[in-house]
Amino acid sequence: MTLQQLTFLLILGGGLYLFISERLRVDVTAMLILMALVVTGLLNEQQALSGFSSEPAIIVAAVFVISGGLGATGITEHIGQWIGRASGKSEARVIAVTMPAVAIMASFTHHVMVTAMMLPIMGRLAKTNGLAPSRLLMPMSLAASLGTCLTLVSAPAFLLANNLLKRTGAEGLGVFSITPIGIALVLIGMAYMLLTRWILPKRGVDAEDDGYLRLDRYRTELLIVEGSRWSTRPLAELEKALGDKFRMVGWLRDNKLRRDLGASSPLISGDVLLVEASADALASLHDDAGIDLHAISRFGTRAMGDGDGKPQLVQAVVAPGSEFIGRSIRELDFSHRFKAVIVGLWRRQGHVAPRLADARLREGDLLVLWGRPGRFAELATHHGFLMLVPFAGEAKRRVRAPLALSILAVTVLAAVLEWLPVPLAFLCGAVAIVATRCVDIGQAYREIDVRVFVMIAGVIPLGIAMEQTGTAQLMASGLRHVVADWPVLMILLVLFSIAGLLTQVLSDSATVVLLGPIAVELAQSLTMEPTPFVVCTALGAVVAFLTPIGHHGNLLILGPGQYRFGDFLRVGVPLTVLIALVSAWMTRWLWLDGPLLPGLG
Repeated sequence: MTLQQLTFLLILGGGLYLFISERLRVDVTAMLILMALVVTGLLNEQQALSGFSSEPAIIVAAVFVISGGLGATGITEHIGQWIGRASGKSEARVIAVTMPAVAIMASFTHHVMVTAMMLPIMGRLAKTNGLAPSRLLMPMSLAASLGTCLTLVSAPAFLLANNLLKRTGAEGLGVFSITPIGIALVLIGMAYMLLTRWILPKRGVDAEDDGYLRLDRYRTELLIVEGSRWSTRPLAELEKALGDKFRMVGWLRDNKLRRDLGASSPLISGDVLLVEASADALASLHDDAGIDLHAISRFGTRAMGDGDGKPQLVQAVVAPGSEFIGRSIRELDFSHRFKAVIVGLWRRQGHVAPRLADARLREGDLLVLWGRPGRFAELATHHGFLMLVPFAGEAKRRVRAPLALSILAVTVLAAVLEWLPVPLAFLCGAVAIVATRCVDIGQAYREIDVRVFVMIAGVIPLGIAMEQTGTAQLMASGLRHVVADWPVLMILLVLFSIAGLLTQVLSDSATVVLLGPIAVELAQSLTMEPTPFVVCTALGAVVAFLTPIGHHGNLLILGPGQYRFGDFLRVGVPLTVLIALVSAWMTRWLWLDGPLLPGLG
């Protein structure tokens, strides 16, 4: 062993310790490793910074932005709601509908984002149908993980594997090169969960609503404005566009409550809809050019005044002993007194009058206010309010949803048909999402998980150093002595297994960077194509479903599903063995001309 190899192993050991112990954030650890490689002379300046301009880093950042655009335009939420409606009431049907749909969503977006989006939807679905959340959330999380195998761009591990293959002179992978494997794994995962549902724990059936459901009942009023795109269109179309976070309470026409109007009745300019909406829906309603919050249309000019700043929405809680308690919003004449408009009301329990203006305030009521920041600064000091905080709702730019979908489709086509290199295609797609205002620039930057981006940029040079110092060749040589006479299928299973175990304590990206060069050297020493060896290693890093700490999606469902560590082992160990066999078999078939079916070839 040379001095360079010894130095590299010391740096690697220190990095692994920090990754596993989590004493520092993963991105900080990656940067420390990068600095150590430069200071010790194992890498030069250009090699050390190559990760920041690498294809994986660019594609990951672009995918985060495109995912943000799909979320900001309400596409992902709408798909999630469709899944909820299509799932029916039986447990088996919910799993059969949810898993393929979630997998498809995860194929072009970040799987953790998909899991987080589906979590409240599955919670509501379970509560409505009297099902145990623990029987639904684990299959959903598994589907999100398996869905990342449907395309090259959905998991950083596959992008890093592709980058490694190109550095070795191999052809590299296309966007859909691993899709056959992904389809097989999704089908196997769905069949496994349907046939072995009895393994899943049955917990949380009688659990009370979680916190994320408690602020979905803001009472507000909508006005169909003059020249609205909704005018003459039936109410059902508006309800479909706004999804299940919007519920009609009443319909005013010519200032009279109409009980003869229903979902098929056409909307007319000037109609006022009395509704209950979620925070996101309420913010979205204000941003829709065809409808407006009724209170703003009536009193907005008075509230605008001469204050500074762009009008915004905030929340205020009515304090104990407040002078507002027992008085209606109409009596308070809020817009004249405080130069702000009450556009929504949330009440934990109890009746709320159909008309917002007639609602008599109670202690603990949460008011949604609209006005200028300068006025709110004055209002925050008023003893009638317990607190004044930013409004939690995020507007969905639903009118741009078709545009966002079109941009995603063109981006994928440009990458698949090689009109543009894959990184450039996705970068152009991200720029188009921002330029067309599907998502604003500030939110686009917030969508990028900087930790993931920096970690990828930092660990790529680690793989380069492993190759340059000969450490990869040294380790591959040791492994070759053990597996030299083994069938190629067994070798692929070994690589999958090592990666699957290592990814329980490391990220999938770090696992691929460490094991990828070893897989390449092993393949070359056996005079075989390196692609299946690297792909099988990446699959082990991505889809080994063994513990709750192996995937961030598993951590998200751990609490809501009331899972224990042993639940994941009981479900995951047999499943991971099955996935390993399918992954090794499919990679051999795709790249080493192995048989597709047992007993053939």
